Amino acid sequence: MKKKGSFLGLVPLLIFLLIYASTGIFTDKIDNMPLLVAFTITAAIALCLNSPNKEKINFEQRVEIFCKGAGDSTILLLVIIFLLAGAFYSVTDAMGGVKSMVNLGLTLLPLKMLLPGLFIIGCILSFAMGTSMGTVSALAPIAVGIAKETGINLPLICGVVVGGAMFGDNLSFISDTTIAATRTQEVEMKDKFKVNFLIVLPAVILNIIVLSFIGGKGVQGAVYEYSLLNLIPYVSIIVLALIGINVIIVLTIGVVLGLIIGLINNSFTFIEMFSVVQRGMGWMENMAVISLIIGGVVAIMQYLGGVDYLLENLTKKIKSKKGAEFGISILVSLLCLTTSNNTVSIITAGPLAKDIADKFSVDRRRVAGLLDMFSSAFQGLMPYAGQILVPAGIAQISPVSIVPYSWYSMFMIVMGILAIITGIPKLKEKN
Repeated sequence: MKKKGSFLGLVPLLIFLLIYASTGIFTDKIDNMPLLVAFTITAAIALCLNSPNKEKINFEQRVEIFCKGAGDSTILLLVIIFLLAGAFYSVTDAMGGVKSMVNLGLTLLPLKMLLPGLFIIGCILSFAMGTSMGTVSALAPIAVGIAKETGINLPLICGVVVGGAMFGDNLSFISDTTIAATRTQEVEMKDKFKVNFLIVLPAVILNIIVLSFIGGKGVQGAVYEYSLLNLIPYVSIIVLALIGINVIIVLTIGVVLGLIIGLINNSFTFIEMFSVVQRGMGWMENMAVISLIIGGVVAIMQYLGGVDYLLENLTKKIKSKKGAEFGISILVSLLCLTTSNNTVSIITAGPLAKDIADKFSVDRRRVAGLLDMFSSAFQGLMPYAGQILVPAGIAQISPVSIVPYSWYSMFMIVMGILAIITGIPKLKEKN
């Protein structure tokens, strides 16, 4: 039996957006509203709503749905990553690793190439790892250190890291979004890669050009002091991540190595090292709680029929091939905004997108590319997505402040729209 959707299921998301928009209007600064407070208000209102298309349930049952959503394995994994990422940054900062890594970067790269270089490293790392979360966890501590040393805007450099992370999330052959997009459309990964790469290549080039005009403070050509020993935690997490080791294991090893080196170089005592770990985890507690609340709110929205409402209503007015491509792109984007998970949005929209593609003769290779590209782009623009919450927590800034600097994600959307309008890239029909 087909599930019936309801606009009521989108009300929690609209409330959240309204809270932020009204705060921005009245204070002239949108990030004055703490994200945790905004989502707490949203959750409270969501728990008071009852689905019009299902049997009425009491408040306790809605709370149970909320708690199951908050306790989803994906959400809890995100919380663990947050805490470990905070611990890693705190430990490497205390033992001199952050300063050494930053000084090495300042020594090797011209000031004007710091941001483009960081973006390119992020692209390579995320493409090799296939995970945007692993990339931001590895690079955010380095980026924050560079910003503090050079005077580069913190939200800007965090936006650069997010951009590099979303490149691989979209293009990597081992990314879960790539796997979801190709499987739901029944196409080969290499074909989907060709479509995506040709569309996003101008976005990559444009982002590098823009970043090359932005520099920081410092002495051009200077040699900064750094210790190779202190770089070991960073080298280890990058190498282990590239090998394909689970991000939790990677970060744990990085923390342990940082603690050992810190004890060796007398950066802290055996007793003090526990406080160092606790301090870093404390920095990320706010983001961890936000993630739990988001998981609960999303579960309530699904119960209320918000996702089904999108699936039903976005496909009614599609009349042409281009309209089909726009409809599919809008659908997966809104689902991403609703679920705060680009992989889930692709899996949800995929079957319907396949039917639309067949009905309007849209090449499924393009559909797979559009699903992955638009969902990844919006994932890099949502202040409540893990990819932005991690660097925001490490930098101790508002996640909302990073969004205006997530330029690569914006360029991806622009290039995606142009690709739909122009029909580029043209694909040869397969037998």
